[in-house]
Amino acid sequence: MDQERIRSCRLRLRVILLLSVFAALTFTSCAKKEVQAERRMAAPVMVAKVQTQEIPIQITDIGTVEAYSTASVKSLVAGSLDQINFTEGQDVKQDSLLFMIDPRPYQAALAGAQANLARDTAQVKQAEATVAKDQANAQNAAVEKHRYEQLYQKGVVPKMQYDQASATSDALEAAVRADQAAVDTANQAIRVDQAAIDAAKLNLDYCYIRSPFDGRTGTLLVHKGNVVKSNDTILLVINQVHPIYVDFSVPERDLPAIRQVHARGKVVVEASIANDSGPPEQGALSFIDNAVNTATGTILLKGIFDNKAGRLWPGQFVNVTMTLETLANAIVVPNAALQTGQAGQFVFVVKPDMTVESRPVKVGSIFGDKTVIEKGLQPGETVVTDGQIRLTPGALVQIKTAL
Repeated sequence: MDQERIRSCRLRLRVILLLSVFAALTFTSCAKKEVQAERRMAAPVMVAKVQTQEIPIQITDIGTVEAYSTASVKSLVAGSLDQINFTEGQDVKQDSLLFMIDPRPYQAALAGAQANLARDTAQVKQAEATVAKDQANAQNAAVEKHRYEQLYQKGVVPKMQYDQASATSDALEAAVRADQAAVDTANQAIRVDQAAIDAAKLNLDYCYIRSPFDGRTGTLLVHKGNVVKSNDTILLVINQVHPIYVDFSVPERDLPAIRQVHARGKVVVEASIANDSGPPEQGALSFIDNAVNTATGTILLKGIFDNKAGRLWPGQFVNVTMTLETLANAIVVPNAALQTGQAGQFVFVVKPDMTVESRPVKVGSIFGDKTVIEKGLQPGETVVTDGQIRLTPGALVQIKTAL
């Protein structure tokens, strides 16, 4: 009976041992399956490291190229167009001859005015000679008048002779005054003649139409032989393109910073040309308008460019970038890392255990494909740049590499 009990106990122990081993094996297998399932549930993402670098603070806009100076050339005298001394689209220098109006009528007018001057100059000399002769006669008559006056007072000559001498003296003095008036009139005529000569010379000079500055000619609007009127038809438009302006507008909120930087010195402005593989043109801020446009809330600015290579063209649209300052050791992340939620912008930060944390951030300026982070991240942290749509705070992630 005791042996039966012992045999029965041994059998139960064996069964219990077998069941324990089976349970352990089953638990291990389930644990492995759970781990594998968890690994299969990890969201694939792409990541980038939070970095520090120098970031320029820039303002960008679409700008329009404007000629430094524009002149609509007209003739200041009427006449036939005798010469055209340039071709359309040619670069011309200041004071170079562009057109010539037939000068012959104005040369004749000048010659006539000079002849009138010569005639009136002769008349002045003649009048001055008459004045000199009458002044001498008047002086003699005054002496005779004085002598007869003394004789008349002594009773030597009758009063009639004294009166005749007095009348002769007075007449000669009046003649002298008339002669002097004639001299003044002749001198006035000389001044009129000189003014006519100056006007004739000016009109003759206007026959030769010259470039007001270094520039580039546009379309020729008249042809040789055409008769033009004074200050009427535009003959040609010249644009000065060296240097040249680029106009652009910025929001009024940027005005205080722009004025502050401009007061300290040169503000660099770059102009990039669409479909042009060359580098941006370099210029400087030269003008800030005196009022904000209330309709658009923007203010007009101008940059001036040397344009030595002639790449900028009046009326052309360009991409303008104005650099205000450079931030040293700015914390930056790729633009793709930024997400927007109800509480504002945030990023997913990958923690050492390969789970993610939703981190709110304060963003600054954008430079290319990078965004400055003013608050919320530290250099060296890892942020998710692709795959955020499958993530929630605490989610497990698996980092994948770009193809």
